[in-house]
Amino acid sequence: MISHPTAAELFEAIAAFQATPGDPSDPRQVFLARVTDNARSTLAREAEHGARLETEALARLRTLLGQDGEFARLNARLCQALHDGTISPRDPALLAHLRATAVGHIAIDQPGYGGLAALGAG
Repeated sequence: MISHPTAAELFEAIAAFQATPGDPSDPRQVFLARVTDNARSTLAREAEHGARLETEALARLRTLLGQDGEFARLNARLCQALHDGTISPRDPALLAHLRATAVGHIAIDQPGYGGLAALGAG
């Protein structure tokens, strides 16, 4: 479910930070350590919830588009359907899909977001 940065990019950044020795009293180093801890937490939430959230999103896309396929292809097809007017941007099924997808992303990326519970995710 992580799209940007990708999980691989987060792993790479964490490894790069860990490979670089730094002065723990340096404010920049303290900041980077916090960023690294946040990245680790994001990866843990992705590992715990990402596959399920993507499976749910894939099911919604299949229903919305009335076709089978992999997530990336169906997501691109949804974009095309919106572009060519096949699906209205006000379609209730589309709006439900977009909301559920956004809530899933927020739950992984920013679970402390104050509005997450109000969105129905917590």
